[in-house]
Amino acid sequence: MALNRDFVGRTYPSAAPYEVSRVKIKEFAAAIGDNNPVYRDREAARAVGYPDVIAPPTFPIVFSLQAGGEALVDPELGLNLAMVVHGEQRFEYVRPICAGDELFTIATITDIRSAGRNELLTIRSDVTTVTGEPVCTTYNTVVERGGAG
Repeated sequence: MALNRDFVGRTYPSAAPYEVSRVKIKEFAAAIGDNNPVYRDREAARAVGYPDVIAPPTFPIVFSLQAGGEALVDPELGLNLAMVVHGEQRFEYVRPICAGDELFTIATITDIRSAGRNELLTIRSDVTTVTGEPVCTTYNTVVERGGAG
């Protein structure tokens, strides 16, 4: 069954800011196997010009889909989560994410389309600080296998 195209353009703001901690950055870096010291050591990060440890480039996946997740479980969208696989992920940065940042996300469904028997849904998440400073934009495409019939 095709996804509900009326969802294209809907936005979903995060309910509360995500507080970035050194611990979460270190855990994420360990999980992806990246030993870069700027992700683990404040002094190493300061030595190259950052105010604190910075997050690896893929770190926003930890929180950016939480806002858009509300849409994915809406029965009116018609997404069968049991048939969903990750299709694509992309990040565009204005500046790195640093420990101590408090970040808001506004997720927008930007595209729903069929590809063969599959349905593809793309969510853009705009990430800003609580004061409105742009940090990054993420793009996530999920594939519902067999959803197009």
